[in-house]
Amino acid sequence: MRLTVFGATGGVGREVVRQALEAGHEVTAVVRDPARLRIPAHERLRVAVVRDLTDGDALLPVLTGRDAVVSALGPANNKQARLAPVTGPALRSIVAAMDRAGVSRLSAVSAAPLAPDTRGDGALARLVLYPILRRALRDLYADLAVMEAEIAASGTRWTVVRPPRLLNRPRTGSYRRALDANVPGGKVIPRADVADALLTTLTDPTTPGHALGVAT
Repeated sequence: MRLTVFGATGGVGREVVRQALEAGHEVTAVVRDPARLRIPAHERLRVAVVRDLTDGDALLPVLTGRDAVVSALGPANNKQARLAPVTGPALRSIVAAMDRAGVSRLSAVSAAPLAPDTRGDGALARLVLYPILRRALRDLYADLAVMEAEIAASGTRWTVVRPPRLLNRPRTGSYRRALDANVPGGKVIPRADVADALLTTLTDPTTPGHALGVAT
């Protein structure tokens, strides 16, 4: 596939680029600072600098001719999300530019606390952990909620991947998945496995139009 990856310099985004290249895909990595990508030059890797992800005209060249889009965008922290939300405004422009470019398939990373609470989450997560996280990181999750709403309202064939706490560990490929719910008891997952999920959902016919919970 010919993929465009947003958020390519983040922990999940770099893994998406690496794994996509390993799988034989052609990748356009969209970045603000190419030095932060830290991935060796590759014949199937194009690095495109786009400093304003809300500029639809700047987005169009990196989307034209692509088969699918992966978004690993996310607020760096709660303060950034409060002062200048990034993910919601960016995805609003990205899905609009995708429509102009004729690209329909999209997978995007979100976060487990955005999923509705279920008994499968366990009492500790439902009554203690998630309420604390949602309060402490309310601006970050508000930005991600806007992103999910923009994606769901778009004409794309979308999948949102919702991981719990992220770890810097190698890909296992053996993580659990739950459609439109969090993984019961799932507390952590390697960033590399989130990248794997973002890529594998692109060809999974069961995931378009759904959120996918992932965890080890």
